[in-house]
Amino acid sequence: MQIARAQQPIAAATVSLIAWVLCVAAFLPPLNKYILGSVPLIILTGLGIAVSLVVHLVFIGISAQRLGRSPVLWVLVCLFLLPIASIVGLILFEWYSDQEKQASA
Repeated sequence: MQIARAQQPIAAATVSLIAWVLCVAAFLPPLNKYILGSVPLIILTGLGIAVSLVVHLVFIGISAQRLGRSPVLWVLVCLFLLPIASIVGLILFEWYSDQEKQASA
């Protein structure tokens, strides 16, 4: 039942991670000619990176707490190993939650 309580913050963490990736991708070569030509776009994209990262870490902490794990540890792991740890963690969470649903059925 703990996994059911953590589904919503995990989904929100996934959406915020996707927003972070999109904002970071705006500074990569195919798109940076549009972004770097406008100061307001640079500022908005930078704010998007900062806000989505903070929101992602908050939702990771909430989901860790609901799963009975240490929120500080999980937030630190996600922060220092971003984005790989977040992606792998979200995939493993979904995999284990599917296994638990199949076991309970």
